[in-house]
Amino acid sequence: MIIRIDELSDVPIYMQIRNQIVMGISDGVLAGGDQLPTVRALALEMGINTMTVSKAYQLLKSEGYIMTDRKNGARVRTEIKKQGVLSDSNKTDLKRIVSEARISGVSKDELKALVDEFYGNDK
Repeated sequence: MIIRIDELSDVPIYMQIRNQIVMGISDGVLAGGDQLPTVRALALEMGINTMTVSKAYQLLKSEGYIMTDRKNGARVRTEIKKQGVLSDSNKTDLKRIVSEARISGVSKDELKALVDEFYGNDK
């Protein structure tokens, strides 16, 4: 999996890393048990501070997406807890996206079609 950072984005780099790993897990690019690069290797590859990568990994661990240990490094969890609810933060993000779509003239049907496309075949 290749992680791309947008230097011009308002989204902090650690969140960009976190978000791309979460999307990789969701899309099946990263499977349970897959090894992630070490903090040092990913930081070196991307030309960023190791603390930035460490912060992303710590967040992913606290959210239950990855597990870490000194011997094996960071790996995607084989079983991710499915809570069946969106966090308040995700609800706020979704509300913002829907609002921006509405202002831009995107119809509800077009937005639903995008959700279906991004969600995949399993409903």
